[in-house]
Amino acid sequence: MNIVVLDAATLAGVDLSPLHEFGTVTTYEYTSPCEIDSRIQQANIIVSNKVQLNSTHFAIAPELKLICVAATGTNNIDLVAAKDAGIAVTNVAGYSTPSVVQHTFTLLGNLMSNIHRYAADTKQGTWQKSKMFCRLDHSINDIANKRFVIVGYGNLGQATAKVAEAFGAKVIIAERPNSKATRNGRMAFEDAMKIADIVSIHCPLTPQTEDLFNVETLSLLPKHAILINTARGGIVNEQALADALANKQIAAAGVDVLSVEPADADNPLIKYQGDNLMLTPHTAWASQESITRLILGIAENITSYLNGGQHNRVV
Repeated sequence: MNIVVLDAATLAGVDLSPLHEFGTVTTYEYTSPCEIDSRIQQANIIVSNKVQLNSTHFAIAPELKLICVAATGTNNIDLVAAKDAGIAVTNVAGYSTPSVVQHTFTLLGNLMSNIHRYAADTKQGTWQKSKMFCRLDHSINDIANKRFVIVGYGNLGQATAKVAEAFGAKVIIAERPNSKATRNGRMAFEDAMKIADIVSIHCPLTPQTEDLFNVETLSLLPKHAILINTARGGIVNEQALADALANKQIAAAGVDVLSVEPADADNPLIKYQGDNLMLTPHTAWASQESITRLILGIAENITSYLNGGQHNRVV
């Protein structure tokens, strides 16, 4: 098989040897839209994390049989066109759960204990000048006994809930917004927002969740609330969040994802200078262990396809 990896840089240098078992592997660190056609013409299998592929590309790749998305989301592939062209598409789910959960609590722990501020102060010499053995310039708060609201209760939401409970938090599962009924074990979305000490977002980006956290939703949160988003940028209205942080409408936010990536210099959260925001460049998923699991998952998908199976088949 002729396997082409279009954006290997997104795999952080993790060993790709599991893919070499299936044939010749050609890797490109990055692939721009104008480079796609020349690179896939002879491909039997394409591995792509974020490179967008559509019917135009499928038409010039007659030997293409399988697209392995190196991610869970498949919005970069025209799935209808792939089906029409007889091309199978697979993804890999669950590989990054430990990494995302760890990142969620890393952001939260930093914000609740103001570690980022204390570390910066220490580098500037404040501890050395202290009149007592420690510094207490910034508030420090426990996760224990806080009302920890989870939005999106799939694998990631459930794993986050377990860790929150281990910290001693009171986990609340928010019902879908605008739902006519509240399922057993959940709380109506607006009611959950009104009492939240911490909100952690783990739902997918859909037409129903786009801009879910807007001016109106953020206004429901208590002023001491902390918002964490390691899901998708479009779920949170970035201007509304920047304004809420600047106006102390909420206490803090930890954000790993933006609506446009790589980040635009004019993004309100990029421009925001307050120390109640921690912003990371979409790295929650990307532990070395996660990417290793991802590569092994892709190899399993290829094996299944070649054996006539349907493992992780999206198309």
